[in-house]
Amino acid sequence: MYGILVSGLFTFLGAALRTVVVKFVVFAALFAIVSAFIAYLATKLPDFAASLNLAFVGITPGMWYFLDTFSIAQGLPLVIAAYILRFMIRRIPVIG
Repeated sequence: MYGILVSGLFTFLGAALRTVVVKFVVFAALFAIVSAFIAYLATKLPDFAASLNLAFVGITPGMWYFLDTFSIAQGLPLVIAAYILRFMIRRIPVIG
């Protein structure tokens, strides 16, 4: 009886570890590809800081108060980066 339980346990652990290892390798490769793709695109994209500074010149001090209260200065770059990352991930043939 003990041998049957040990054999079943080893069979279950072997199957589980094989799937975990395969998924780890696949996702590590995808992470490396996406990281390299982002690094490549970062060199090709223009600098948007100057155009963003010009866009915010006309904002009144009262509006700046609310923008600072809601931390738009930190949140807006995060949202833009998330949209860009979503766009790039959808272009990967395995995932998108």
